[in-house]
Amino acid sequence: MPEDHIRYDILAQAALRGVVRTVLTDAAKKGLPGEHHFKISFSTTAPGVTLSERMRERYPQEMTIVLQYQFWDLTVTDESFDVGLSFGGVPERVGVPFEAITAFYDPSVQFGFQFELIDAEADEAGASASSATTTAPETATSKLGALPSPAPVSPLPSPATGADGAESGGQVVRLDRFRKK
Repeated sequence: MPEDHIRYDILAQAALRGVVRTVLTDAAKKGLPGEHHFKISFSTTAPGVTLSERMRERYPQEMTIVLQYQFWDLTVTDESFDVGLSFGGVPERVGVPFEAITAFYDPSVQFGFQFELIDAEADEAGASASSATTTAPETATSKLGALPSPAPVSPLPSPATGADGAESGGQVVRLDRFRKK
């Protein structure tokens, strides 16, 4: 299998995290439009995550927060977001770097992203880990539980094969052929 020197998986994750950043920035400025609301899962062990010890003990690996009715002071920077939330009637401030997000889902339109962490050793070896995939998970297990794993996404057919995997007889056309000489 050819080695991916460009690392499309990393580029796709960065672009999709940019979508999350844009959506949260708009929500911070204008509020949530219509019925939109967000379920955001993140790794509680990731560098830069700000969370009380009480919440870290309760969610040692991953946590899902819901931004819908009861949140306040949402602030978004290029690298992270901070928000005030209430957990069991106790107000807390949560800070999440975009790199720590493992899933983003807007149930109002059944649209979301599932992210996977890319292993640094695999990076160095040139192996390509799965990147972000667009998914629409059915439901969250709880307001503070993890989102279910997405269904596998099949790869796109190569240009030489059709959607059914059969050879399509396509040919590669060089762009030089169309240049004026």
